[in-house]
Amino acid sequence: MGFSLMRNQKIMPTIKHLLIISIAINAGLLLKLLHHEHEWAGIPGPDTNRNNDVSLVKDVLRKAKPATDQYINLDHGDPTMYEVYWKQMGDKTTLVLSGWQSISYFSDTKNHCWFLEPGFANAVTRLHNLVGNAQTRNYHIVVGTGSTQLFQAALYALSPSNAPEPMSIVSAAPFYSSYPLIVDCLKSGLYKWRGDASKFNKDDPYIELVTSPNNPDGSIRQAIVNGSGGILVHDLAYYWPQYTPISFQADNDIMLFTVSKCTGHAGIRIGWALVKDKEVAKKMTKFIEISSIGVSKDSQLRAAKILDVIADTYEHTEKFDKSTLFFHYVYNEMAKRWRQLRSAVSKGQTFSLPDFPVEKCNFSGQRFGTQPAFAWLKCEKSIDDCEKFLKKHKIFTRSGTHFGSSENYVRISLISHKEEYDEFIRRLYLLSSMDNP
Repeated sequence: MGFSLMRNQKIMPTIKHLLIISIAINAGLLLKLLHHEHEWAGIPGPDTNRNNDVSLVKDVLRKAKPATDQYINLDHGDPTMYEVYWKQMGDKTTLVLSGWQSISYFSDTKNHCWFLEPGFANAVTRLHNLVGNAQTRNYHIVVGTGSTQLFQAALYALSPSNAPEPMSIVSAAPFYSSYPLIVDCLKSGLYKWRGDASKFNKDDPYIELVTSPNNPDGSIRQAIVNGSGGILVHDLAYYWPQYTPISFQADNDIMLFTVSKCTGHAGIRIGWALVKDKEVAKKMTKFIEISSIGVSKDSQLRAAKILDVIADTYEHTEKFDKSTLFFHYVYNEMAKRWRQLRSAVSKGQTFSLPDFPVEKCNFSGQRFGTQPAFAWLKCEKSIDDCEKFLKKHKIFTRSGTHFGSSENYVRISLISHKEEYDEFIRRLYLLSSMDNP
């Protein structure tokens, strides 16, 4: 009895120790797995440490070489920020084309879009399926020279040729500044720009342009006109995980995308539309055929190579370093720039920025708020003309008046070269710090 009790007393601590060790090992494995998953995601959660944000600005102030005699052009959205990533990728996206390639006008005569390169169509489908931002099954792909041509093609395809009055084209303000210019450029009898969708109250047929995330203010948009004769065109150029959480898979009738906003390759001049209705896709194709006799094959092949490399970094992780995960890399850069911007603005009461709700991204699994390619900056206090005010400090921006809004606002590109952006942050920080700028 004594021996048994003594033996049990000796055994029980051993079992207890084993349980503790087991729990520690399992906890360690769990933490390791979570850490691995976090590394795989590559995206930190929302950073609520304002001291860290302030340090980012101070780091810019310390390292930046003041260039107060130089103008900073942040009016356009030239995505030169992306150059660093693609230089890092080296020859992975290099494409060699022989002299005999791309001679014919035709790419696929069995396809309604006969100038669409099959390789580009496959790359587009593959990328959308990877990210989950748009439905591709039972959709027709139409390729264009950027989304601008596709936008024009959609208006042509959707506007009746025998209507007594031009089709009304509207978009909620603040709307993309080029919409009015593109619509009224040719003074077409098919359609006419009617301005802010929130003020449109006609019973006539109309086309509403829904840009989401919106350019210029980054808001997530839905159609707002309730008319029965409306047709929607969704411009989803910025619906990619470096700019906004991918919270749903879009399945609209017409969805426009562009390589320039997705990968940063603005110079390739390639965009694509996902179109449900085959007849609409055919009419869009006809417009492109009439206006440019198709789209450059060389540009399509190069774009296909780039999109495939992006997909490869996620689907074949064993062949790539995790730092090459494209969307994660660019997300981190956008997040950093927005933290710097908000920190600089919060230094004083001179400027303000819109806030964005935090959502879970189905692609990355992380929760964050939209971090647009453009900042919709408002000048407060007694500054009536924000564009003019910033221009005095040699910062070129685009006035809110071009977007159907007031001159208190400006749109500022956040996707320029790092050196240019750092100088902008430095100047904005100093302006924010002044009581009477």
